[in-house]
Amino acid sequence: MQSFELDREDLSRIKVALEEGDDVLREVLRDYHASEIAILFEKLPSEAHERIINILPTDIASEVISEMHEESHPGELLINLDPEKRSEIVSELEYDDATDIIAQLDEEEQENILESMDEEDASSIRALLSYAEHTAGGLMNSSLIKVNISQDKKGALDDIIRQSEEMEEFYTIYVVNGDDVLQGVVSIKDIIKAHADVKVQDLLKPDPVYVKADVDQEEVARLISQYNLTTIPVVDDEMKLLGRITVDDIIDVMEEESTEDILKISGVSEDEELSGSWQDAVKSRLPWLVINLGTAYLAASVIRHFDSTVKQLPLLAAYMTIIAGMGGNSATQALAVTVRRISLSDLTDRQAYSTVFKEFLVGLINGSVNGLVVLCVALFYDANPMLGLVLFLAMTGNLMIAGITGATIPLVLKRVGIDPAVASSIIITTFTDCAGFLLPLWLASKFLL
Repeated sequence: MQSFELDREDLSRIKVALEEGDDVLREVLRDYHASEIAILFEKLPSEAHERIINILPTDIASEVISEMHEESHPGELLINLDPEKRSEIVSELEYDDATDIIAQLDEEEQENILESMDEEDASSIRALLSYAEHTAGGLMNSSLIKVNISQDKKGALDDIIRQSEEMEEFYTIYVVNGDDVLQGVVSIKDIIKAHADVKVQDLLKPDPVYVKADVDQEEVARLISQYNLTTIPVVDDEMKLLGRITVDDIIDVMEEESTEDILKISGVSEDEELSGSWQDAVKSRLPWLVINLGTAYLAASVIRHFDSTVKQLPLLAAYMTIIAGMGGNSATQALAVTVRRISLSDLTDRQAYSTVFKEFLVGLINGSVNGLVVLCVALFYDANPMLGLVLFLAMTGNLMIAGITGATIPLVLKRVGIDPAVASSIIITTFTDCAGFLLPLWLASKFLL
C-alpha cells in the first residue's frame, strides 16, 4: 500500500458526501483506511468527526480514534459520543491506546467512560492510568500472552489459544513462575515444533531484555533499537510481569521525541501544537524571543565598547556580521550532533571529552578554511593584508569557540539536570555573537590602529 497524502480531491470528496447523506458517506468511507480517515479528520470540523464515527463499524471506528493525533483531541470526540457507542469503541481498543485517549480527559469524564465498561477492562485501564505519561508503564499494554514455566506443551498451547482470542497479534510468549515473576521468553515456533512431552522450561530463553515500569520512554526506544526487538516486557521491582511494549508504540515515541527536540532546539516550547492557532504560537515563542533579545543586547554592548574602532574602520561592520553568522551556523551543527548523541546514550566522561575535542578540531579546520577565504576577499577587494590577517584569525577563533561551546554547553546542562535541547541554542548564540564581534574588533584595535 502506498502512503496516503491528503489532497484537495480527497477533502472535497468527503465534504460532498457529508452533504449528501449517510448512505453516500458510508460508501465513500469504504475507500479509505482507518489511518487515512484519521488524517482527513485534521481538516474536518468536530461535528463531522462525530458523524463519521457514528456511521462506521465499531472496529473501524475504534481504529480511527486510536490513529488520531493527540492534537485532534480524540478524547473529546469519544466523550461526546452516545454512551453505548462509546463503550463499544473503547472495548475494541487495545488497553494502551484506550489509556492514552482517556488520559486526555478530566477525572469526571474518565470515570464516566470507565464506569460504562466491563469491570476487568476498566480495572486494567485504571492501572495503566496510574503510571506517568512518558514512562514504560504509561506506554505499555497489559494485554499479553504468558505461560507457566512448569507447563508441558499441551498446557502451554491451550493457554496461548485462550489468551490470544482477545488479542489482534502477538510476537512473544512470556514465561513466568507461580508468582508471576518473569523467567524468560519462548517462541510459538519452538512450542509447535516441540515433542508432546516437552516442558516449557526446556524451551525457555532466559535472561530476556526488560524494562522497569518507571523507565523513561526514550530508554525503552533505545533498548528496542539496540537489541532489534519487536516487543519488550515491563516488570515491577520484584520482576513480576506487568505488560509489554511493542515496536509500533516505539515508532510513535521516536517521532514524538524527534519533533520535541527539533522544536526545543529552535526555541519553541514543546507545549505548542503544530496545528495550533497563532495565539498559541505567540504564547509559546515570545518568552524565548525576549530572552534572546536580552542576549542580543549583550552582543551589542561589545560593539559599543569598541565604538572608536568601528568609527575608524567602518569596513569591519560588514565582516563582523559574516564572522558572527558563520559562528552561529557552526555552533548549531555541533549542537545538533551533540544533542543527538546525548539522546541516544548517556556519554561517559571519556566520550564527552572526545566529543568536545572532535568539535574543537572540526572548528579549527573549518575556521581556517573559511578564514583563508575571507583573507583572500580582503586582499582582493580591500588590498589590505593586515585586515585579511585579522579576519582570518577572527574567523578561525570564532568557529573554534562555536565547536567547543556547541559540544560543551549541552553536556554541562545534561550533567546538571537541565534539558540540553531547551537552553543550549540561546546560550551558544550568545557566545558566538559576542565572539564574532569581539575578536575582529579587538584584533583590529591591536593590529590596525
